[in-house]
Amino acid sequence: MGMLIDGKWDDNATDTRGKTGSFDRTASTFRHKITADGSSGFKAEAGRYHIFLAFGCPWCHRVMLFLKLKKLEGVISSSYTHHAPGVGGWRFDTPDKLFGARFAYDVYLKDNPKFTGRCTVPILWDKKTEKIVNNESSEIIRMLNREFASFTDDRHDYYPGELAREIDAVNERVYHNINNGAYRCGFAVQQEPYEQAVRGMFETFDWIEATLSKQKYLLGDKQTEADWRLFPTLVRFDCAYYPLFKCNVRHVYEMPAVWRYTKSLYAVPGIAETVDAQKYKENYYAIRAVNPSGVVPLGPAISFA
Repeated sequence: MGMLIDGKWDDNATDTRGKTGSFDRTASTFRHKITADGSSGFKAEAGRYHIFLAFGCPWCHRVMLFLKLKKLEGVISSSYTHHAPGVGGWRFDTPDKLFGARFAYDVYLKDNPKFTGRCTVPILWDKKTEKIVNNESSEIIRMLNREFASFTDDRHDYYPGELAREIDAVNERVYHNINNGAYRCGFAVQQEPYEQAVRGMFETFDWIEATLSKQKYLLGDKQTEADWRLFPTLVRFDCAYYPLFKCNVRHVYEMPAVWRYTKSLYAVPGIAETVDAQKYKENYYAIRAVNPSGVVPLGPAISFA
């Protein structure tokens, strides 16, 4: 996908190829935090922050979900790149309304003209200081969950203190084996790391299926952050990860409890607006490393309703 090196974009550069043929995701670069009281240096304020997103990206989907769930779309502005990256990485169909960025990497250069690294989305931007606050989705959703409480009437806490340790444990397993596991399957270039990733993925799916056969959500009878971190992978799985990334042991719809659970989350008000299987296919099938022809399949026809 390319990256910036000393402020210059290189479409052929990468830092995710492991030495053993595995896919190794690099850590996010910007890890500042917004706090309600401003003690972090970034105070939660209405209209101050902007989030750059891409509809095809599952990490952006997490943020889209929390903007909906916490009713913060009128508090924090957002804009979208094209849903599939291409030459130059994530690109805007028209210059972005905030400061005319044409590519996501322009946002990184606005913060640091000599930036070196991958130019991922989501990007949480501070309009006041013209700096990137954070580009790690797992941390952005925590800020949305709690730090903007005075600007919304939603009082559901998706990361309650009494469940924090359990949520963290579930998140860790799901992220490694399913969220990022799909990429570890799809971008592996040797048999052993591919098979390890697939086995870990479906062992975890077996555990989730057994869990959801006994309870409504991953941690019991209440939705938590863990559910919404899993959801973006579930709605992309059958249309992209199963066929293209060779995660083809079972479809999501072949796991009764997981399929029921996926549809129940999809039915939450506003969530359907964040889901578009066609855009997911156009995103993933545009990756020439795994689909050299660029041809996008017509199927499958999937309904989460």
